[in-house]
Order: sequence, then C-alpha cells, then structure tokens
Amino acid sequence: MDDSVFNGYDVTEKMMKSYKDNGFIIIKNILPPDELAQVREALENPKGVRQHAYDVEDGDNEGMFSRMTCWNSPGDDITGLLARSDKIAGIAEKLLGEDIYHYHSKLMMKEARTGGRWQWHQDYGYWYQNGIMFPKMMTINIAIDKSHKINGCLQVLKGSHKMGRVDHVLDGQLGVEPERLKLAQGKFEKVYAELNPGDAIFFDCNLLHSSSPNTSEFRRWMLAMCFNTKSNNPVKAHHHPFYTPLQRVPNSAIKACKDPLNMNGKDFLDPKSSTLADQNITKEIKT
Repeated sequence: MDDSVFNGYDVTEKMMKSYKDNGFIIIKNILPPDELAQVREALENPKGVRQHAYDVEDGDNEGMFSRMTCWNSPGDDITGLLARSDKIAGIAEKLLGEDIYHYHSKLMMKEARTGGRWQWHQDYGYWYQNGIMFPKMMTINIAIDKSHKINGCLQVLKGSHKMGRVDHVLDGQLGVEPERLKLAQGKFEKVYAELNPGDAIFFDCNLLHSSSPNTSEFRRWMLAMCFNTKSNNPVKAHHHPFYTPLQRVPNSAIKACKDPLNMNGKDFLDPKSSTLADQNITKEIKT
C-alpha cells in the first residue's frame, strides 16, 4: 500500500508521519456503502444543499464550469453529522494537534462532459485573505462518485505544503503564480488522488492541488469539509465564521440520522457577497 493510503480511523504514528511528510493522507472506505447511500441520496435531493448551487467558470475552456454549494455551519442534516463525527472531525483534530472548528463545507459538482477545471492553488492562498494568520487548517474531500483521472480527480504536488504560502494571481481563477508553480512542479511529485466512492483525502491547507476538466461521461461529485483551529481565530470579520465550538457526535449518528434534509441554520454562502479570492465565483445558478 502507498505510504499515504490507509484503512481504519485511528490516527497511527505512520498516518501522522505521512500527513506531515506528504501533506495528505487517503483513508479508504471512510463512508461504507450504507452511509454513502444515505449521504448521496441527501445530496441529490433538490430540497437539500443543491438548491443553493452556483456556477464557477473554468476560465480556460469555454462552456466548461463546475457547480458548488457552500455553507458555514455544519447543521443537523446528514452532512452536518458527518462533519461533526469522530471519524471526520476526530481525525482532523488529531492531525492538526489541537481543538478545531468547522470553517465551511462545500458540495463540488463536476458534471459529465461539462465539469470545469480548478487551477493549481493552495486553500490557504485564499484563506490568508480572510484574516487568518497561520496555516493551521485542513480540507477533507470525500468522493461521492468514483473520482479518477478520467473524470477530473484531484491532483496534488506531494510534499509541496512545506513551501509555505506562495503568491496567487488572478488568471480566470485565482491560482499560484506561474513561475513559482513551474518551479514547484519540477521539484515535487504530482499524484493523482484517485478515490473510489466513500474514500476520503485529508490534506494540508498549503498543499498545492488542482483538478482537470471532466470531459468524460462520468459525473464527479465531491463533498469537501474545511476545518480551522481554535487558536487560529480570524482577526477580521469575513464571510466564513469565527471560532464556534464543534458539537461532536459519534460515528453512529450518521446512519441514525432522522432528518437528512434539515437545512436549518446552515448559513449558505451568498455568492454575491463573497470574495473572489476565496471562492472564485463568477455567477449564480438560477434555479
């Protein structure tokens, strides 16, 4: 097994070392089939988080775009219980080494033949602009569909988080400054983070990552959950939250969820009021 791929939810010394050395770890089957089916059903329901979706244009490929929904509070629906669970929040807290809170979550939708690319970037390249002083943050992507090279899976530069934050420039989307990117690509191994449905990748906020357009016939949906640390509370108000205690739940709460479409209090992002630096938003989907 690759040194970045694991089974099981206990954070071992090997997992911690891999995360620190590589900037990411992959955990297989973090959503077993029954839980995955519950989550997928809720995400596909037009009364769920999808109703708040908007477009993010590719920038390079005319007619290509991704769809996204973003919310600040985890809430009590099935996506909120998942974000607050021991196997998501618990692992994130152990990897980051201190108390965490939910910064925001996103449903990222690359539809077949139209799903656009994401430029090479660091999440902290965006979040730095929000008054967050330290890169003590992470993102967790869970594959809802098969996420492989053919349909525009996540690509990462292994170990690139050790560079620290690098400059980003606006070129269609906000991405890493081209000359620095070229140097990084010559130094760090590019890894296609291919995931099967229910697999998850946990990655450092300074890890360089991107994804290609989805020109295949296969949809690629990804649920992303972003966490910040308590000690890293933003120093200015913006469109994502300050520290809010995370109400953790056991893993069993996911399967036991009685109200998977409870949208109360999730605080969905309004693309018209967010910053381009954080979300690369160009227009809102009309539904």
